Amino acid sequence: MMDESLLHAIQQLTGVPWLDNFMIALSWLGDNGLVWCVMAAILLARPKTRYSGLICAAALLLSLLFCNVGLKNLVARPRPYEVLPWLQPLISLPRDLSFPSGHASSSFAAATAVALSGLGKKWAVPAFVLAILISFSRLYVGAHYPTDVLGGVILGLCCGHIAWATGLRYRIRRRYSTGRRTGRRIHKHMNKSIDTNQEAWYNIELVEKKED
Repeated sequence: MMDESLLHAIQQLTGVPWLDNFMIALSWLGDNGLVWCVMAAILLARPKTRYSGLICAAALLLSLLFCNVGLKNLVARPRPYEVLPWLQPLISLPRDLSFPSGHASSSFAAATAVALSGLGKKWAVPAFVLAILISFSRLYVGAHYPTDVLGGVILGLCCGHIAWATGLRYRIRRRYSTGRRTGRRIHKHMNKSIDTNQEAWYNIELVEKKED
């Protein structure tokens, strides 16, 4: 199978100590969405980036639900090291199922949320670079098939877009509601001003009639 052949080709890169350690560290950063949860917390802590933090947190939550709770149990694909006798994983063996990759899903969900929420290239580019590296590390350490990672990438992109679209819709509705409330206040104030002016003119007319 192409899946196994590609994984086997990637495994030929292992054996270089510094590269092995680098990939293991990258894989660890993605455990339970660790690095992305930290990023979301940082964004939430700053008022200027709080909206982006909310979108990022929502995307991660969607990824958790759709990937770890939903698709993994639905597809129930075993890990490659459970099937391929030649594969020697570089990390402690994960206990959950293989498809899709939770690391890839959470990474691309967070990176997509950051890119769409208006933070600009300074945040988006590093986020996507890290997402790609973490996703590749899961192949390098022998935790997933290539299609597991590809499925996680697609799912993560979808989760990021859903979180952004939902947040954008809420933001527009909130601004619209605020605008309507402001408009009603202005209209009420204008009516009061008109009534006051009419009353003032009426009083002036009464004074003029008395003087006549």
